[in-house]
Amino acid sequence: MTIDNKRRLLLRGTLGAGALAGAGLLVPSSVLAAWSKEAFAAKTTDAAMNALLGGKASASNAVSIKAPDIAENGAVVPITVTTTASNIESISIFIANNPSPLAANFVLGAGATGYAATRVKMGKTSDVIAVVNAGGTLQSASKEVKVTIGGCGG
Repeated sequence: MTIDNKRRLLLRGTLGAGALAGAGLLVPSSVLAAWSKEAFAAKTTDAAMNALLGGKASASNAVSIKAPDIAENGAVVPITVTTTASNIESISIFIANNPSPLAANFVLGAGATGYAATRVKMGKTSDVIAVVNAGGTLQSASKEVKVTIGGCGG
């Protein structure tokens, strides 16, 4: 396929989507992921967990968090959550000392592997809490991540 043909295909797709949106057939709310406004607006970890999951989680060895002990740049802290639980419905990540504690919520399909990885923003040193909803039970693990200021310690 030549560059001109690719360009024409892109333009046709763009114009087609524009026509569908103009006709009211392609509505942004129908193509965007569902999210819990109350959970993301909550100011405490407990309130966010209640709004999103309907309760508090109990600590479990089936959930593990991989995160740096010290994050030199709080703007991009890599977090990986794994679990050995079965019937996993979702994996959520909370940052206890952030203004909005809910950092991420991954809704998994049937048969999905218990794995989620992302980068989060942390304003200051805090506990990172991972909650796995598996078969209606809430299991969690937590890890403290120290955030340095300008990479100088603290």
